[in-house]
Amino acid sequence: MLTPAEADAAIAAHLTQFPEEVLMLPACAGRVLRQDIHAERDAPPFDRVAMDGIAIAIAAFREGRREFRVAAMQAAGQAPASLASPTDCIEVMTGASLPSGCDTVVPVERISVTAGVATIEALYVPDSWMHVHRRAADARTGDRLLTAGTILGGPELAIAASAGQSMLKVTRLPRIAVISTGDELVEPGMPILDHQVRRSNSYGLAASLRLAGFPATTDLHLPDQRRLLVERLTGEIERHDVLVLSGGVSAGRHDYVPAVLAEIGVRRVFHQVAQRPGRPLWCGVQERGVMVFALPGNPVSVLVCLARYVIPALLAAAGARASSRRTAVLARPFEFRAPLTCFLPVSLEYDPGGRTLAAPRPTGGSGDFISLAGTDGFVELPQGPASHPAGLVIPFYRW
Repeated sequence: MLTPAEADAAIAAHLTQFPEEVLMLPACAGRVLRQDIHAERDAPPFDRVAMDGIAIAIAAFREGRREFRVAAMQAAGQAPASLASPTDCIEVMTGASLPSGCDTVVPVERISVTAGVATIEALYVPDSWMHVHRRAADARTGDRLLTAGTILGGPELAIAASAGQSMLKVTRLPRIAVISTGDELVEPGMPILDHQVRRSNSYGLAASLRLAGFPATTDLHLPDQRRLLVERLTGEIERHDVLVLSGGVSAGRHDYVPAVLAEIGVRRVFHQVAQRPGRPLWCGVQERGVMVFALPGNPVSVLVCLARYVIPALLAAAGARASSRRTAVLARPFEFRAPLTCFLPVSLEYDPGGRTLAAPRPTGGSGDFISLAGTDGFVELPQGPASHPAGLVIPFYRW
């Protein structure tokens, strides 16, 4: 049985990178960038006024002048004016190009204007280039601003736009099928018998995938019938890049999924990981590179395995740069007696020093997903049995 770290390595060794596509800039939010972005020109491209006020030549102030005739106004987007005399000033607006001959800006709050003359308040002492965002202070023409593998959020798309990019090369969204198996499952809103349960795993899986940037394209419920599983999964393998199944992977008589996947040509990468919850986790790959993750049917196991293994695998296959793993500090001692890695649901808190604390919120078992309400994710406690002390720094995963 593999450890979680060994399962990570096995998944990574069998990943096939998703293909690229070119999209218009507004459609790229949440996608993984597949090209480097370089500065189109200096940033800022000119000496930029950073506050409303007056632009002056600092030499005149240093010679004792505090009164300046307002000779012109310079707004954002206008060609730069020129200072004709050091006894003059030019009224400027935030974002404007600094007028020629000026080398500092005095904020509007520090002046008074009477009859076209601006007076700097008595105790205010400006200095060279104050409130001026100097040309090329942020980047020079040709500098690399974004690297391939960046996940494109708001700041990144603004940077790409500033570099003149109207279209970007990004990773195509994978075609993902979320498949629930089980005769006992009944869709929400449909009549249900006492011995049946609601089909809920698929909704949790689909929501988590969508929030991670990977919306599922197919949502399917299949009964525990081997021939039907063979027929339907064969078709889904052909139409998708990734299959995420829940249920049917343990050792019960009706747990057909591992045998069915083998029959349709999905080669097993591993089956079972030394962890709780989620020990029966199954992973395989088809010859076309389709990844198949067959998760245990219990709801807590489903959500843990998705966050711990599936979403990181999707990010890697999308070409996203590996990020450092988040950690948290165990807020209270927790005892776990099984010789397994423990995935413990937690709520995040913060101590006076700003440390992120993980407060244990154990469930009543891997079927008790109701206890997950209000939790932030889970931590990974080292393989037990052990009494894990408060203050232990451990990996943290958001749902």
